Parts: sequence; structure tokens; C-alpha cells
Amino acid sequence: MKKLESREDIEHLVNSFYAKVVKDETIGFFFTDVAKVDWNKHLPKMYSFWESILFGQMSYKGNPMGVHFPINEIQAMEQQHFDRWLKLWSTTIEENFVGENADMAIYKSENIAKLMAFKMELARRL
Repeated sequence: MKKLESREDIEHLVNSFYAKVVKDETIGFFFTDVAKVDWNKHLPKMYSFWESILFGQMSYKGNPMGVHFPINEIQAMEQQHFDRWLKLWSTTIEENFVGENADMAIYKSENIAKLMAFKMELARRL
């Protein structure tokens, strides 16, 4: 196992993660049927997002929360969906990487999932 330490490592992680996501019965449909993700655009954004979070590169430009609200209006994004996202993400990291940045990627994703789940539920109530 290697350490998570470069953009190339992030690309491998993100690609491996989304290969699982699109096949997943719990959350895959959000990407394929609801959001109809353009992977040529989405994947580079995710590389930059995680590169910014883990390495402070500030290569990500965007508003992750803002992107998810319209999806949540079409199909409720609930706690179970974020739990599944988190499980797939953590498993993918643990299968490929070790070390401080791998641990940080899991820790940060837990915080992201909690915040997203809370805000999506709040938005559905308003």
C-alpha cells in the first residue's frame, strides 16, 4: 500500500471510487439518472476538489453544496445515501492507500457527509 501524496494518487482514488458508485444500487442512480453526470467534467472537478482539501492546492473552483441542492429537489438525498457514499469512499481509500493523507481524506469526507446530509434535509423542510 502506498501513501496518498500526489494529484495522480487522487485521480486513481477518485476514478476507483466512482467506478464503484456508478454500479451501486443505493446511490448510483443519483449520478446516472438524476444528475446525468458528464464524467469528462465531473471527474476533473473532483480531482481538484480533493487536491484542494488534502494538499491545499486551491485548484478547485465551485460550490459543492450549491450543486447538490437541485438534485435534492428532484430526488431526496437522505442520510442513508450519504452513509453509503461515505462507506464506498472509505473502503476505496483503505483498499489503495495508507498514511496521514488517507486518514485525512476519510476524516474530511465524514465531515462533508454530515454537513451535506444536514443541509439537504433542512432544504427539504423549507
